[in-house]
Amino acid sequence: MINKELFLALDALEKDSRISKEAMIESIEAGLASAYKKEYGVSCQISVRINEEKQTYRVFAHRLVVEEVENEEAEISLEDARDIDPKYNIGDVVIEDITPKDFSRIAAQTAKQVTMQRINDLKKEMVLSEMNKRTGEILSAIVRRKEANTVYVEITGTQMEGVMMPSDQIRGETYNVGDVIKVYIKKIRGNDHGAQVVVSRSSAGFVRRLFELEVPEIKAGLVKIENIAREAGFRTKISVKAEDPNVDAIGSCIGTKGVRINAIVAELGGFEKVDVIEYSDDPAEYIARSLSPATVLMVRTVADEMSARVIVPDDKLSLAIGRNGQNARLAAKLTGWKIDVKPNSFLMSAEEQYSDAE
Repeated sequence: MINKELFLALDALEKDSRISKEAMIESIEAGLASAYKKEYGVSCQISVRINEEKQTYRVFAHRLVVEEVENEEAEISLEDARDIDPKYNIGDVVIEDITPKDFSRIAAQTAKQVTMQRINDLKKEMVLSEMNKRTGEILSAIVRRKEANTVYVEITGTQMEGVMMPSDQIRGETYNVGDVIKVYIKKIRGNDHGAQVVVSRSSAGFVRRLFELEVPEIKAGLVKIENIAREAGFRTKISVKAEDPNVDAIGSCIGTKGVRINAIVAELGGFEKVDVIEYSDDPAEYIARSLSPATVLMVRTVADEMSARVIVPDDKLSLAIGRNGQNARLAAKLTGWKIDVKPNSFLMSAEEQYSDAE
């Protein structure tokens, strides 16, 4: 007999954990089967069936019908099987009711441990399934611990642990235990302990989602993000275009008095520069815009090689190239073109040499 309160508790647990009552009953059955095997030291297959209406449980032993018995606990001879039911044949499984009158205290504890472990596993599987659906989203998380340069967070509302590797952190940011931060759900990966949620603050996807959350026109589909190039902690370039000619793509992303772009920069740590560039189907125009904030005088493209030579004023060369080549590098990544930046004096010198040759 099973206590009536158990089923009432399962009803409450079903509402709180969103694990089906049927799944929890299966876990209890598995726990009782494990307890029986430990209590009586049997090696055959054991199954347990719970009858909720009658509030009872039955324990069954499964034995394979064979010609010659080698394991008496797991096998039964055809002759003995037909004594139970003449319909049995070789290869059939005989199921016998071996329900005990009661379990010992140790067996009951074993049943409880197995049941709780199965239910915890079900919770983890359910949360992982939900996290898989939320890959590519931004969620709040609490920093729980740091090991070397790796940060471990608890994703709010899920009790799920996320790992943020050094490459997924914004350079210059510090993370202290207890900090509440926003993280991008990058992927779910398998490991020796099951599965792990990989989160990021340095990925381009993090910036994309921030713009989608902060700019209503993007969420509504009026403005489209074409591409993003990012070096986290330093600079991001994002190209956008308006699907509606009456919508200002750049203005929508910047917001009144820069309120939208400032909110995004603040979430990125406050130091990362973000260049919002209007996309163009004309490669030369797109490349020129991508080198913002530098002024571009001329762009010559070689379509077959997807390469371009860009001419800028001499005093804007360092701005166009950027520190350690960062601005030009991000422009190339954003547009997909190889970009060679040259000063105007280089072009004038080349033209003079061509004139002298003539």
